[in-house]
Amino acid sequence: MDGGMEAQYTRSHHTHEIRENQCTSVLVKHIKAPVHLVWSLVRRFDQPQKYKPFVSRCIMKGDLGIGSVREVDVKSGLPATTSTERLELLNDEEHILGIKIVGGDHRLRNYSSIITVHPEIIDGRPGTMVIESFVVDVPDGNTTDETCYFVKALIQCNLKSLADVSERMAVQDQTEPINRY
Repeated sequence: MDGGMEAQYTRSHHTHEIRENQCTSVLVKHIKAPVHLVWSLVRRFDQPQKYKPFVSRCIMKGDLGIGSVREVDVKSGLPATTSTERLELLNDEEHILGIKIVGGDHRLRNYSSIITVHPEIIDGRPGTMVIESFVVDVPDGNTTDETCYFVKALIQCNLKSLADVSERMAVQDQTEPINRY
């Protein structure tokens, strides 16, 4: 898919109100797996550990509807141990998930992100373009660049892991019928 579609999706779904002393960015990942597989992982607000490598555990508070909250335990090595996150948006038709961090022992204040999943063709096969954008306060003692770099590095790890898990699932999907003979 061309950059025009990327820009169109970004304009449509990834606009954040930026206040003073905040940073924002948009990241894109192309995944060689069909959109339904990728979305099946992304939409599971109750199971981020399925593809997010820094999440060790997730406990839900609520019914998975908008406004539900999850308590996420973070693996050691990051400057946090817990994060409390609220589901802001879940649209299965348009493949949009929005999350806001509402608490936790980390420095990501007023963090919110939107992730969208779009079908595309990669090497002649069904693929997926995933776009994730965020906005977050710049903590005292940090620059905008440092804050953006840190958050982008985390999201890039999550998106790479999402691609790895989705592509493994897609390969299993493709080989399954062969095993039946």
